[in-house]
Amino acid sequence: MSDATSPTTTAATTSRGRAQIPAQGADRDALLAAMQDMRSGDADWHGGKTWSMVYFIGEDHHAFLKQAHNLFFAENGLNPMAFQSLKRMESEVVQMTAGMLNGGRDTVGTMTSGGTESILLAVKAARDRARRTRPWILRPELVAPKTIHVAFDKACHYFGVKPRYVDVGPDFRADVAAMRKAIGRNTVLVAASAPQYPQGVIDPIEELGEICQSKNLPFHVDACFGGFILPWIEALGHELPTFDFRVPGVTSMSADVHKFGYAAKGASVVLYRDMTYLRHQFFVSTDWPGGIYASPSMPGTRPGGPIAAAWAALRSIGRDGYIAHTREAVAAAQELRAGVNGIVGLQVLGAAHSTVVAIGAASAGSEGVDIYAVADVMQERGWSVDRQQHPACLHCTVNAHNRPQVPGFLADLTEAVAHVRAHPELSSEGNAAMYGMMAKVPVRGLVKLSVQKVMEGMYGPDGAVPDLSQLGAGEDDGFVLSFIHKYGDRVMEVLDQVDGLRASIGGRLRGK
Repeated sequence: MSDATSPTTTAATTSRGRAQIPAQGADRDALLAAMQDMRSGDADWHGGKTWSMVYFIGEDHHAFLKQAHNLFFAENGLNPMAFQSLKRMESEVVQMTAGMLNGGRDTVGTMTSGGTESILLAVKAARDRARRTRPWILRPELVAPKTIHVAFDKACHYFGVKPRYVDVGPDFRADVAAMRKAIGRNTVLVAASAPQYPQGVIDPIEELGEICQSKNLPFHVDACFGGFILPWIEALGHELPTFDFRVPGVTSMSADVHKFGYAAKGASVVLYRDMTYLRHQFFVSTDWPGGIYASPSMPGTRPGGPIAAAWAALRSIGRDGYIAHTREAVAAAQELRAGVNGIVGLQVLGAAHSTVVAIGAASAGSEGVDIYAVADVMQERGWSVDRQQHPACLHCTVNAHNRPQVPGFLADLTEAVAHVRAHPELSSEGNAAMYGMMAKVPVRGLVKLSVQKVMEGMYGPDGAVPDLSQLGAGEDDGFVLSFIHKYGDRVMEVLDQVDGLRASIGGRLRGK
């Protein structure tokens, strides 16, 4: 095979080993084969062993989405006059989503590239609305529970809004009294989740909506995660807290079509009760030499493929299809919860509002195990689960296609718990040590420094994928990670004591 066709020469390299555009183009088949080979080490979502990030309902639907996406591969939603087909599909996706979430005739919105953009726009629109309606606010604030999606933190960082995060109750739901107390004269937006990601529980939307309505404040419900499954869980007869536009105080919502809407990646919707809110999302410039420029959302170029695939997904699956897939997902989540609660040393955290299963260590006696060490063992067995903190737990987003894998997952989980209990040293090794320490370090700036070092490595000149097991081994790594390698168990013992002291003080302050 010549240089022009070899998959190993798809990009020329310099003496430093950095990729360069090759002098001659490589053979397309060889490139596709090389790309396929690159995927070999990725998470196994096809086989149902991945409990997040990918929402899959079968090869037929997957192939159909590719076709729908590729029909509009080159089209650009930036100019709705040039590509009226995309504008029509976007409008219908917005209308279908609004109807599903009990919006009224005046409910409006746009499609976005994902949940983060939907949240960014909701915060930006609230800030800009306050500039018009309450111009005396110079330091706008957002009030939200600590379990709100981190994209709100990003939005506040980008748009100069101060976040005021409120502790949640023992059920992991927003504390209504604490939320009311946190609202002040500078509040421009209150936000809550349906459901929140960590434990999958729905915040008390009705109670918070009443507060916001009485104070004439915008109230955003982040349903990016659950917007396309909670309505179908209700349709199956499961009782849930009211979470959508049926609550009068709700003024905006976000819902990701590329999650439980089973659309292609890059498709979310942000909705507003009426145009008086949405108009503050738009950007319009009339003085640019290139012409009048108007944009409804963050990007300029808006890829047509995700819009088309979202429209095709909603139309092809239909209400009955969504209910059928949700029935399987709910059954899988119920089987997983029952199995986890039957394993000595583990417990499920949070109410069964959604198909999220958060797995924590048992809280009483000596039965509990290091959940991060359990995660390491499960990872070695091919399972991809997310690790969470405050409290330490594992996160499983359960889809219909995960159901056949539930028995195998539970069998491996049972063995993993027994293995960790028999080998307590695992808590101070590998990823378990890193996650355990990161979760307990009281000075969060130190954690941020370490993560910043990881990001610098990932996005530096060489763009290397980090080996987490080696973090902290070098002189230039972050402070916290280097401590793991130098001091190990001694630091963990101190942090355990600090963690216990903080909990004790917090309980006394709350009168417990």
